[in-house]
Amino acid sequence: MKRFYAFFSLNRAPLRISILALALFAWSALAQPESFRFAFLSDIHIGSSTAAEDLQATVRDINSLTGLSFVVVSGDVTEYGSLAQLRQAREILEELNIPCHVIPGNHDTKWSESGATDFARLWGKDRFAFEHGGIRFIGMHQGPLMKMGDGHWSPQDVRWLEATLRQMPDPKQPIIFITHYPMDNGIANWFVVLDLLKQYNVQAVLCGHGHGNRKLSFEGVPGVMGRSNLRAQAPAGGFNLVEIKDGQMTFSERTPGQITKPAWHSVVLQPHKYTADTNQYPRPNFSVNARYPHVKTRWQFDTAHTIAATPAIWREAAIVGDASGTVYSFDLKSGKVRWTFKTEHAVYSTPDAALDRVVFGATDGGIYALKTANGKLAWKHQTDRPIVASPRIAEGVVYIGSSEGKFRALDLADGRLLWEFAGLGNFVETRPLVHAGKVIFGAWDQHLYALDAKTGALVWQWRGDRAGALLSPAACWPIAGQGKVFIVAPDRKMTAIDVESGEQVWRTADYMVRESIGLAADASRFYVRAMQDFIYAFSTTASQPEKLWELNAGFGYDINSAMLVEQDGVVFYGTKNGLLFALDARTGNIKWQHKLGVGILNTVVALSATEVLTTDFDGKLTLVSAKN
Repeated sequence: MKRFYAFFSLNRAPLRISILALALFAWSALAQPESFRFAFLSDIHIGSSTAAEDLQATVRDINSLTGLSFVVVSGDVTEYGSLAQLRQAREILEELNIPCHVIPGNHDTKWSESGATDFARLWGKDRFAFEHGGIRFIGMHQGPLMKMGDGHWSPQDVRWLEATLRQMPDPKQPIIFITHYPMDNGIANWFVVLDLLKQYNVQAVLCGHGHGNRKLSFEGVPGVMGRSNLRAQAPAGGFNLVEIKDGQMTFSERTPGQITKPAWHSVVLQPHKYTADTNQYPRPNFSVNARYPHVKTRWQFDTAHTIAATPAIWREAAIVGDASGTVYSFDLKSGKVRWTFKTEHAVYSTPDAALDRVVFGATDGGIYALKTANGKLAWKHQTDRPIVASPRIAEGVVYIGSSEGKFRALDLADGRLLWEFAGLGNFVETRPLVHAGKVIFGAWDQHLYALDAKTGALVWQWRGDRAGALLSPAACWPIAGQGKVFIVAPDRKMTAIDVESGEQVWRTADYMVRESIGLAADASRFYVRAMQDFIYAFSTTASQPEKLWELNAGFGYDINSAMLVEQDGVVFYGTKNGLLFALDARTGNIKWQHKLGVGILNTVVALSATEVLTTDFDGKLTLVSAKN
């Protein structure tokens, strides 16, 4: 192993040794990593056009090279996280002759039919930590889970990282951290993990997401973005070879079957003490709360696990599940836990409650009905795949989609299957609308469906004019008024459909909408959130889009797939970065705002014009009161 003895000369007098030289000497003599090489892959996107062929070429090429120790893959393994795509990716990567360490990316978690649980089932885990050549490698993703929005470090993953770092025998051991997103404000709570890592000797953060090789810095922590394995417009795909040698980590791009290109970047490996940095870095601003001092948190409960659902209200209780698979019932007045129920896996389904039953789906494949009074199991309908869809109860019937390409009606009393529609081309995530004798919902197969609520027979189906599964009207909760169904989809278009015939009444791309919509209490208007700053109200009666008011709310870029909710003349909406709005339903004027956190607020529950129940990705259930 080479040493940095060039810093010293015993023949020179006087001998002057800088602090840096002493540090480098200590690093060299005691902790310099061994020399080794590894392959760094990212953004494989199995399911897109050439992805499988590109990955197979990369695997063959890696197997042909000598001296490689392992492979790391920094996320977006698939195009939309389906079980079939994940299995194909795993089968190809299993052909590697060296160990492979993989984390998911946002494409594996946002559009996942399993709520991202299939990834851990196939790979055994969705994060990793191992040591090689004296360096600790740690990999962890940031979702987001099942919702559009920024990346987000889940509370359960942050705890795992804290424990992993704390348990290192040598806290000064060099670390290379692998994640998917760059560690900047593209992650809603980027600073939570960045501040944690800066307490340790992190040599570099490797990431993907941007599909190109880039040199980065995250508040002084060296960062390196790796290219996508996809070929894009080139004849072949590619990846990075990383070499640890002589106190440097060097990155070289490789096209399978060709000579490795010259190094495009190198990171000096040296001891770091980031805590000595006195720079003031930007952090989220909560000053908006000072403008509305009457808005307060009445109570808050921290489940310590991601919540991606909206609570159901039954009498004086709020019921919701979290990523641990725990379902809670909270007392609305005090926030105290009344009861809990544990499923076998994560719960991302928004429950519905009626007739002393609360119903929800879980990623263990079960559709559960619990007794609202005590949380005891009333019945369970087991399916073959994880459930991420949300139920709707109407007239003693539970309507719910699944991840098997099926939609079901179950008897609320005993869980009996009343009918099943098996004609879907992909999974269901949304909460269905039951209206005019029909159950209406979208699936991730590009279609909106209307089924006969009594028989499950297909009445009509509608498809937009832009192809692509990821543009499906599948996340918004459909609404209806004045004989029309209204939806907004990822294609940025707003559509009105005749509820009886399924014929398109009007469709517009003028407002850059995406998935967030809500209906007025009297069904005379509906509300949508645009992707940049604006919230609009439209008439439900007009034969063409008729805007009633618009508000430049100044929230910036927002793609949160949360719905807008009206209660007692007030419209509520929570952004992807934790800002809760209360608007006058007639005029759109802002009544108040309150920033609860930095991450996604799920669709809120408006209890009155002045009380709102919220859940967020940090695992918190909060009752906000705006009473003067």
